[in-house]
Amino acid sequence: MTAPVIAVTSGEPAGIGPELCLELAGWSGEGRPVVLGDRELLRQRAAMLGLDIVLRDYSPAVPAAPGTLDIIHVPLAKPAEAGILDAANGPYVLALLDRALAGCQSGEFAAMATAPVHKGVINDAGVAFTGHTEYLADKTGTPLVVMMLAGDTERGPLRVALATTHLPLKDVPAAITGELLERTLRIVDADLRGKYGIAEPRILVAGLNPHAGEGGYLGREEIEVIEPALARLRGEGLQLSGPHPADTMFTPPVLAGGDAVLAMYHDQGLTALKYATFGNGINVTLGLPIIRTSVDHGTALALAGTGQADAGSLFAAVSEAARMAMRKQA
Repeated sequence: MTAPVIAVTSGEPAGIGPELCLELAGWSGEGRPVVLGDRELLRQRAAMLGLDIVLRDYSPAVPAAPGTLDIIHVPLAKPAEAGILDAANGPYVLALLDRALAGCQSGEFAAMATAPVHKGVINDAGVAFTGHTEYLADKTGTPLVVMMLAGDTERGPLRVALATTHLPLKDVPAAITGELLERTLRIVDADLRGKYGIAEPRILVAGLNPHAGEGGYLGREEIEVIEPALARLRGEGLQLSGPHPADTMFTPPVLAGGDAVLAMYHDQGLTALKYATFGNGINVTLGLPIIRTSVDHGTALALAGTGQADAGSLFAAVSEAARMAMRKQA
């Protein structure tokens, strides 16, 4: 089995993404990472950090040597300075994603892993952008994708998928419908089987309200929406438990009964996940026709160019993308 080639987008040029990607020089883990970014930006950031790295144009036939980083040059619109955002480079960030996606669709790359982007500066450039997840869904014509974050803990892997993502909290209850939950849970179940190799996935489903509604006294979404959706899917053979009160769902006895969690909204699930795995957790987009992983953190502008950024999450994202690709090959 050949090592799968993983396209790694270097993300916001003013953030820590470029320097995290430099840490992939001489990669010895799973897969073969290829960094997409501006050659001069990467060279300047390496010099700033005192890194002795050879930047080499990617050639499929020639493996990377120690201290060498395979790159595919995508030109900046304007020279970038560490820590200083510039809306002129918003289109550059999207060009990185477009190049990686095109390579995944053509078979040039087996998967893509993404360094962080800054949503605000892309919007300042005049492009409506809510995140990687939504952008890739639109570009691939995928009607519904699911954001899942994952990481290793002392008690084993923790995987948390989201029914809703970047919504104001006041809009979440109306967005939680039976149809959404059924479509989301089918995607989670299918990708736990296909991308993680779990033959019979067990999914823990959170309630929306405190104490999962307390029998209707603290809200009726569990009774009227969530429980009926779970019952219908159990009839299809999905192994689902819940709705669980979110304040106890992340305790070890409950987590031991599942392979993944479905949270109803962003902070309900990701607060616990990031507490347990931050620095080594990753983001996985489920439901796409390609494999895409990402870091679990932001651009960290204050750390850009200091050499203090931790590449652990990027390493984990590249490794997981490679493992998924190898399962697909097999």
